[in-house]
Amino acid sequence: MNFIKSIYFQQRVFWAIFGIAGLFLFSFWIPQLYAVTWILLILLLFAILLDTMILFSKNGLSAQRILSEKFSNSDQNPVTIQIQNKYRFKVYLEIIDELPVQFQKRDFLKKTEVGSNSNTEFQYYVRPVERGEYFFGKLNLFVSNKLKLVKKRLIFDEDQMVKVYPSIIQMRKYDFLAIDKRLKQPGVKKIRRIGHTQDFEQIKEYVLGDDVRSINWKATAKQAGLMVNQYQDEKAQPVYSVIDTGRLMKMPFNSLSLLDYSINSSLAFSNVALQKKDKVGLLSFSNKIGSLIPASAKKTQLNLILNNLYNIKTKFRDSDFGLLYTVVKRQLTHRSLLMVYTNFEHMNALNRQLPYLKALSKKHIVVVIFFENTELEKAIHRKTDNLPELAHQIIAEDFNYEKRLMSKTLQQHGIQAVLTRPEELTVNTINKYLEIKARGIL
Repeated sequence: MNFIKSIYFQQRVFWAIFGIAGLFLFSFWIPQLYAVTWILLILLLFAILLDTMILFSKNGLSAQRILSEKFSNSDQNPVTIQIQNKYRFKVYLEIIDELPVQFQKRDFLKKTEVGSNSNTEFQYYVRPVERGEYFFGKLNLFVSNKLKLVKKRLIFDEDQMVKVYPSIIQMRKYDFLAIDKRLKQPGVKKIRRIGHTQDFEQIKEYVLGDDVRSINWKATAKQAGLMVNQYQDEKAQPVYSVIDTGRLMKMPFNSLSLLDYSINSSLAFSNVALQKKDKVGLLSFSNKIGSLIPASAKKTQLNLILNNLYNIKTKFRDSDFGLLYTVVKRQLTHRSLLMVYTNFEHMNALNRQLPYLKALSKKHIVVVIFFENTELEKAIHRKTDNLPELAHQIIAEDFNYEKRLMSKTLQQHGIQAVLTRPEELTVNTINKYLEIKARGIL
């Protein structure tokens, strides 16, 4: 039964059968065609039988789908197909890979040729936009030879599973840039150091550009030239990513929810903070507290944060900032930097939570990170020639103005604010952290 299921006829076989049937029909009027048509039919059956025997004489093909241990959410992840041809002739392949249901792609088809006794491989890329488990189905190979009458179906690597984690690729990307101190990508700005922190490092000779306020006059008196104190960033400071998992964070932009943008950003940001020798922690909340990982600088901390970010989900409830304030007051006893990923769509929503944010800022450095609505930007800049669309533009302008007003309101109350496009979230978050470190605010 498996033998029968693995046999498929090429399209040219059906065209040949259609042609032979037509000849049989015309032989009713032209009797001489009758014998010729039978010969053609026998030759066709013989060719099909020969083609089948050649393909099924041995199991001459093997294939393997190679997946990464973890997929990175919102990034292009490679999938490699390796094929080995053990036949003594060139084979023609049609490859159909059954992708996970999350991709909603049912037209995958790759055609290739493999020479006799040789190997080949190719890659394709998939971009997941949800965290979780992704199950790959069957890797189907349809093999044929030069006759191309019969295809043999082979199945490999059935039911492979890979977990999609927060963006590991993005984390490594900014890890390299932070170490190399070359944040020169579009949207990444250098932070001008306007002062220094209190951790003394060494005394060195003055060079042009050093802060004259750091001149050490006692050391200068003992030397032939000016000497200055050199400071380094304070280390081991507690830094927390506070992620709002409420219903507003489920809004999608470019197929990715604001929650997943925040999760990807917090992972990259935590990695950079660890490189700066700070302690990093994680707190997620909505109407209840989700994850709470105390800040630490251990080597295993990033892996612990990654696993917790993988499991964060929203319950589509309104977020309770009062609960957040209570938990932070009880659990976070040291002055910390709180990077709060949330979203407000209008001033009334911010005003309801502002008292709790102000209370948090009395003991901690609070940075509220919320999102521009890029769809509003599109509506504002769209050309219009009728009254209803003009009204929509005015409303969009009003919402856009409120976003900027929220940012100013937070800053007026001593709360740091980052208003950012979703796709620029990671860059702007890391910049804000570096700015706070440079200014010695924490």
